Amino acid sequence: MRFSCAARTDVGVVRSGNEDSYLMASDRGLFIVADGMGGHAAGEVASDMATRIVAEEYHPVRGMRDDELMSQMIGAIRSGNEAIFRRTLSEHDKRGMGTTVTVLHLLPRRYLIGQVGDSRAYLLRGDVLSQLTKDHSYVQEQVDAGRLTPEDARVHPYANVITRCVGSSSDVVPDLFFGTLEVGDLLLLASDGLTGMLDDEDVREIMASDVPLEEMVDVLIAGANHRGGLDNVTTILVRIEEVAAPTGEVPAMRG
Repeated sequence: MRFSCAARTDVGVVRSGNEDSYLMASDRGLFIVADGMGGHAAGEVASDMATRIVAEEYHPVRGMRDDELMSQMIGAIRSGNEAIFRRTLSEHDKRGMGTTVTVLHLLPRRYLIGQVGDSRAYLLRGDVLSQLTKDHSYVQEQVDAGRLTPEDARVHPYANVITRCVGSSSDVVPDLFFGTLEVGDLLLLASDGLTGMLDDEDVREIMASDVPLEEMVDVLIAGANHRGGLDNVTTILVRIEEVAAPTGEVPAMRG
């Protein structure tokens, strides 16, 4: 598989510090976005721990079955959760910290995503933008129950309240998503500092533009900041340029 990628994180307009973290291990086809919470720099600690530990613990090898891949992903995220939770118990100033985490692993012709929280993954195929993940949030639960429309959820006063995060309890259950990849696909990982400011159509129009990925990242972040920049903004873009390996073959990973 061949792909190009670009990423950037930005403090936004309102916040004084950046509690987002991201990781691009492009040689491994591994990409992670984490959005920390907790204040007093604790959110920054949590998101940094999550990205580092997940990358350290997630090491599938060639020939793994799907269930083994999923087990690896779940185990890596749970390892991050356990380490962060232990730190909340041992350090008074870290109590209450936690983080979202969204992990993308590129496989031959496919992807695997592990997710906790409301940092999202999207796929642009042709002119169609699809959200690949589902928020673990209060407003998403209300949308699922039919009590809110997606439009109402965007402006709801509890729009930023998440119902599942990494580090807030002794264990966590990630959601997992498999999907196929085609040449020309463009994948986006983003913290809610982006998706809370720009609606899906704004994001789709920018991702569909014919500009280099580095410039596209800058335009996405500038758009979020222009709309208010109420939170830190982190964006990773990955464009699939070739999917030549046989389906089901898992590439060897280098640590």
